[in-house]
Amino acid sequence: MTDGVTLFDDVLPAETPVRSRLLQVRTIYAEPAAADSSRGRQVRARFPDAELVEVPSHWQIPELHGNEGNVERWVRVKTETLVLGVKKSLSARPNSRSSNWVAPSTANGCAMACAYCYVPRRKGYANPITVFTNIDQITGYLRRHVARQGPKTEPDQCDPVSWVYDIGENSDCSVDALVSENVADLVATFRELPTAKASFATKYVNRQLLELDPQGRTRIRFSLMPDADATLIDVRTSRVDERIAAVDDFVAAGYEVHLNLSPVVLRDGWEADWTALLQQLDDELSDAAKAQAAAEVIMLTHNTALHEVNLGWHPKAEELLWRPDLQQPKRSQNGQLNVRYRNDVKRAGVTGLQEMIAQHAPWLRIRYAF
Repeated sequence: MTDGVTLFDDVLPAETPVRSRLLQVRTIYAEPAAADSSRGRQVRARFPDAELVEVPSHWQIPELHGNEGNVERWVRVKTETLVLGVKKSLSARPNSRSSNWVAPSTANGCAMACAYCYVPRRKGYANPITVFTNIDQITGYLRRHVARQGPKTEPDQCDPVSWVYDIGENSDCSVDALVSENVADLVATFRELPTAKASFATKYVNRQLLELDPQGRTRIRFSLMPDADATLIDVRTSRVDERIAAVDDFVAAGYEVHLNLSPVVLRDGWEADWTALLQQLDDELSDAAKAQAAAEVIMLTHNTALHEVNLGWHPKAEELLWRPDLQQPKRSQNGQLNVRYRNDVKRAGVTGLQEMIAQHAPWLRIRYAF
């Protein structure tokens, strides 16, 4: 791990540059309309040696999503495969925690492989990046949706003055920007919308984003956890030290930078490691970064189906994530069976971390904790 990415397989040697280690695309599955679109052609041009395989739907690729054997190739599939599709249904879903609205996705899936990620729960045995190529339709929809909202008249926990749109619910925009110009187009769109701002969480430091001139209209949320946890479960991501070191640069480049303390994994010694992380933030972040910072505190939620997938490619992670002695089932809105910490355990964990923040990083405003 010489360059900040945990590779976790042998696709490429360790000295290969980060971007190339994340993406060595050999196969592009594409809906015909997506492959022939302007954005689709741009993506294909970035990976000229990749084989193009036409598919009727980005959701219906049996050899990818329906192939149980892909579990053992979980990371290799993320490295070597892309999917191009057209986003059929455009809608902004109301939200109340990180954002006011969840924007229509411009991508789904990820080249990284965090062991707790909720996105692959819907996609079966493989979860590479799917790029939606009808970006002009998506940005046009967003402009009209923002216009319909009018000015925000009352502050809320998302933002005191702007409507906040999460543009990366189902992917990591920092990695998406390695594949297409969709993220650049979204940043440019919100730069022109004085009543709204974009927001996305990330575990990857993509310094190309520093050139996009967001002018305060995009909020980037760097996800942080103790390095002892990240080394095991934040697979193929930028290391935590690298994420922290990037905060000041992104603030200087015109981003609003918040911190996601997420997921909080309860284990022996978690309090000492989180204390050390908070002290590091207090020592290393500039006054300018601290003045605009805010945090989300999110306790771990896991999933029974993902647990079974992880046992096939990364069982060591499940020693942290799967804790029946501390967890209880929770049926999600889409009907899947999740597990989360028992109410008493979770309450104690949230309270404990809030107290640590108050002591070691009192400048860090907590937007919400759950």
